[in-house]
Amino acid sequence: MSFDIPADRRYLESHEWAHALESDGDGVVRIGITDFAQDELGDVVFVELPEEGESITAGEQFGVIESIKAVSDLYAPVSGEVVAVNETLFDSPELVNDDPFGEGWMLEVETDDDLESADLELLSADEYDEQIA
Repeated sequence: MSFDIPADRRYLESHEWAHALESDGDGVVRIGITDFAQDELGDVVFVELPEEGESITAGEQFGVIESIKAVSDLYAPVSGEVVAVNETLFDSPELVNDDPFGEGWMLEVETDDDLESADLELLSADEYDEQIA
């Protein structure tokens, strides 16, 4: 099976992605889970996310995602302050399944972390593809 793995993002081994939003200025990173992760989870029924203004730390849990199969922790690819939460997911968590790299995004974080040299070992699209192969 082939999964969508956009090359403009960096990935955690735990299947979260991070994407720098140049249009919103330096230091804002959008976070979500991968196509592979949503497929493994099955139908997503609930998402618990931090509130705007809260801080998250790279490598630490920032939320929970629940599907018909499992409950899984979500891990932060970068450290920073949450500046936006995709509140649409609270009423429509299935967006994570339908469009994990688009409408199914979870957080936007203001960070000093550079995705190319972040504290965590973030994977390139090719490295992530090798991991899930």
